[in-house]
Amino acid sequence: MSPERHKAQVDAQELVAQADTGARSLSGGLGTMIAAIAFFWSVFQLYVASNVPFWLNDTFGINLIFNNSAVRNIHLAFGLVLAAFAYPLFSRSPRHTIPWYDWVLAFLGAAACLYLVIMRSEIANRAGLPTQMDLVVATTGLTVLAIAVYRSLGLPLVIVAAIFVGYAMFGNSSFLPEVIQWRGASYGKAMWHYWIQEEGVFGVAVGVSASMIFLFVLFGSLLEKAGAGNYFIKAAFALLGHLRGGPAKAAVLASAMSGLYSGSSIANVVTTGTFTIPLMKRTGFPAEKAGAVEVASSVNGQLMPPVMGAAAFLIAEFTGTSYHQVVIHAFIPAVISYIALVYIVHLEALKMNLKGLPKPPVHVTVMQRLIGVLTGFIGITIVGAAVYYGLGWTKTAFPSLTFPVVLALFGAGYLFLAYIAAQVPDLEVDDPNAPIKELPAAGDVGRTGYYYILPIVVLIWCILVERFSPSLSAFYATMAMIFIVVTQHPIKAFFRGESQTGRVWQGIVDFAEGMIGGARNMIGIAVATAAAGIIVGTVSLTGMHQMIAELVEFLSGGNLLAMLFLVAVMSLILGMGLPTTANYLVVSSLMALVVVQLGEQTGFIVPLIAVHFFVFYFGIMADVTPPVGLAAFAAAAISRGDPIKTGVQGFIYSLRTAALPFLFIFNTDLLLIDVEPLQAVFVFIVSVVAMMLFAAATQGYFFARSRLWESLVLLLVAFSLFRPGFWLNQVQDEYVTVTGPAILEMVSDAQPGEIVRLNLAGPDFDDMDKILTLTLPLTIGEEQGADARLEAAGLVTMEDDGKLILDEPFPGTTFAEKLQGFDFYGDVPVSILSSQVEAERMPKELFYIPAILLLLLVVMLQRRRQTQPAF
Repeated sequence: MSPERHKAQVDAQELVAQADTGARSLSGGLGTMIAAIAFFWSVFQLYVASNVPFWLNDTFGINLIFNNSAVRNIHLAFGLVLAAFAYPLFSRSPRHTIPWYDWVLAFLGAAACLYLVIMRSEIANRAGLPTQMDLVVATTGLTVLAIAVYRSLGLPLVIVAAIFVGYAMFGNSSFLPEVIQWRGASYGKAMWHYWIQEEGVFGVAVGVSASMIFLFVLFGSLLEKAGAGNYFIKAAFALLGHLRGGPAKAAVLASAMSGLYSGSSIANVVTTGTFTIPLMKRTGFPAEKAGAVEVASSVNGQLMPPVMGAAAFLIAEFTGTSYHQVVIHAFIPAVISYIALVYIVHLEALKMNLKGLPKPPVHVTVMQRLIGVLTGFIGITIVGAAVYYGLGWTKTAFPSLTFPVVLALFGAGYLFLAYIAAQVPDLEVDDPNAPIKELPAAGDVGRTGYYYILPIVVLIWCILVERFSPSLSAFYATMAMIFIVVTQHPIKAFFRGESQTGRVWQGIVDFAEGMIGGARNMIGIAVATAAAGIIVGTVSLTGMHQMIAELVEFLSGGNLLAMLFLVAVMSLILGMGLPTTANYLVVSSLMALVVVQLGEQTGFIVPLIAVHFFVFYFGIMADVTPPVGLAAFAAAAISRGDPIKTGVQGFIYSLRTAALPFLFIFNTDLLLIDVEPLQAVFVFIVSVVAMMLFAAATQGYFFARSRLWESLVLLLVAFSLFRPGFWLNQVQDEYVTVTGPAILEMVSDAQPGEIVRLNLAGPDFDDMDKILTLTLPLTIGEEQGADARLEAAGLVTMEDDGKLILDEPFPGTTFAEKLQGFDFYGDVPVSILSSQVEAERMPKELFYIPAILLLLLVVMLQRRRQTQPAF
């Protein structure tokens, strides 16, 4: 490896260490101590996720059961200690030893967390009356947390959290604009809220980090240590390397596969980019474009289920959606975004007239290739059916032996696939600067690591078939991965007839390093979720989201698209410099309710999961957007290109990702919400075509270089395919609307399960001169009669001069919380202005026809100018 290349790799790995695992490198006793702490953190998380504590209690009477609160406290204690030891506090702090102040910070952080475990009963008895010791511990804990966040994640999150704490305590200050003032909290109340009770630091975010995120990050670390990262890269190159721009396409595929388990876009860049970026440059990609392709694909990895940058579990928690439903909702946007990126790379290769890498000499006919492709699709279908129906069958065939049977199937499958792997040499990590005479055969690469899929099968079985919780599913998948890590080398050596000497020890070392690596990867996530808990706690304490909603409403002038654009920009700004989990927590706690509330006020009702995906997508875009895009800096360190130019080009490649949230906000079919299986296949196909056309339009190349009007037509066609309902709304009304007494008739005539939209208007509780509007989606029940159906939802009405006047609903009823913004006792009553039900209309898919005709026109015109094959 050349000195320049080596320096680039070291720079990139240093950036990952600073961002993810800790830049301090210790040897000897100190290194062993940190490794031991990290290892036992992983052991502790596996222990509390398993049934072992209950087995010890039932069998031996040993009570080592930790409740959720204690697990959260101990989880953060480990994180604060390792942050103090692994990350230098200052740029000039020693890298090879631990200064005295870090020992003090580690002790204080652990003590502040464990105080809550030891004093749990006493604190519960005080019920909101903090003692002097409580305040000292809380102040110490928050201070150490702020320092840990600064050293592991940088200054942005510290500043954001400090602003929120300041607002909580000084929100009544006269120097603040009146519109954002609130009554303010005392020091004691704030400290109690943030540290002692579970509304702040130890809230939902840290709970999800401790119960779910850690196990999935540990699973990914063990998978990487087993060799899966190199396996995915080699497989991607074997499959796509021979195509135009092959290394870039392989980078996209490798990043997609790494995104299945990775929780960091920066680590994804370095893991795959170290190999792919130099090869892209060698095949003709400029440094900035090579880095940008890697950045765009790695950042997209954070959107890829099942992990989604470790944010999928938080999304499930905050939206009340089951985890497996979150995975289903995330599937189509993530996959079509990756397909479009592969197409963008293909278009770039066409522009530059690039060729692929040499592939093994295999003589096959067109029919053989077709059979091979069909066999692949059929094989994937069979595997999927075997996982879902085959493993599900064990529940019926062996009701009392389901788990043992699955273990036996796992063991038999593992031995069989390990035997196949033993027939070919193990994969080695190649030097990307070494000359490539020809690509490896895809079949040879595949055989070396088919067994890596087994733990993922276990994960899918636990989630989809057994319907275990995400944490228990991740536990079983992680235990399966540990078994593979420890045994893969000795088993393959046995099948090869080689000596077992050192093989068992190699497996144990890989296991230990995977456990340590998983814990070190969690340091930043643990402290980030804790710091984000401060922001979430401030929102719950002050109702800050109401103020932000008013600001966005004022700036947007009530225009829906302008409102969404402002939310997108604010999410992008808030997400800058933050890791994925903290990023999502910050933007969702501030912006998600804003979209929901303002949408309801304008009659635009969108599922909560779609709103959370919207802000999540734009928060993630901060990783690629200059000037703070950390992933772009990591890629530029490898490519030796300009980081700002890399970020700008990466943002251009990521425009398709930025467009997706606007599309699925208006067309929730993309998230497979209330979509039948066959319809889902149709939605996927249409979405892929539309996204590829969008990519062609933004790249200015389709079959040939596009003229401006052709790009505009392609954008119009893509929009029509994504949202045909827009054009249908211009032709036919979406809803049947009635007013006055006819509202009760509509409610009475509606079928059970049908949704009737009630459009309300009334004085604002905080500003009686302002009229507030709101749309409520009323799901009709089995009751008979309009009054009974309304009262079942807590809505009591009376008719007055042809108007339906609404009484204040009782607390706890369906819409009581949503209606808190109205003043029900002013001179102007709150009334139901109108009601709406969906109208019977022509199929929106009819508008695909003119879109396709326009597309054919562009294709016909560009084919005349085409100078090389389009594919």
